[in-house]
Amino acid sequence: MIKADQLLDCKGLACPMPIVKTKKAMDQLEAGQIIEVQATDKGSLADIQGWAKNTGHQYLGTIEEDNVLKHYLRKASPDEIKEQKKYKHVVSNEELEKKMASGEKVMILDVREPAEYAFHRIPGAISIPLGELENRLNELRREDNIHVICRTGTRSDLACQLLAEKDFSAVQNVEPGMSGWTGPTERN
Repeated sequence: MIKADQLLDCKGLACPMPIVKTKKAMDQLEAGQIIEVQATDKGSLADIQGWAKNTGHQYLGTIEEDNVLKHYLRKASPDEIKEQKKYKHVVSNEELEKKMASGEKVMILDVREPAEYAFHRIPGAISIPLGELENRLNELRREDNIHVICRTGTRSDLACQLLAEKDFSAVQNVEPGMSGWTGPTERN
C-alpha cells in the first residue's frame, strides 16, 4: 500500500484538467511529499508521465483499480524542478485548415486516445496515442511536415517535444486542437 500525503480526485475529468489540477495541488505540497491523483481518463497516464518528465517531479507509478487510475507523483525539491517548456513551433487550427484547403501536403498526427479519434477526427489524420508514440516512431517519416493535434494542445505539445528530441525536423503543434476545430471531420 502506497501512502500519499495528498489525494487529488480527477475522476470524470478529461484532458487537460487532470494536469491543471495536479499542477495546482503540487504547488501546495512540500518537496518530497507524495500525491495520489485519481483519474478515469485513460489518456491521463501519458499526460501525467509527460508532465512529470518536463517539470522534474518524479513519476512513481500508476495502479489501476475498478477503472480508476491512481497515479503517484513525488514533489521535486526546488533544485530538481525544471521550468516547464512549451514547444516553440505552433500553428493555429485556421492555418492548418488553409494548408489542407490549398492542397499542401501535410501529415496530421492525432495523439488523442483511440475512442476520441474514432468519434471526431480530421480526415486522413494518423492515430498514434501519446502513450504509444515513443514505441511507434518507425511509423513516421522524419522528413515529413508533421502537424500534431490533440484535444486542447497539451498532449500534442508533449508529443512535439518528443519528436523533436528524436530528430524529427518539421514538427508543429496545432492549437487549440480538436476542441476548437471547425474544419472537415470524419468518424468511424
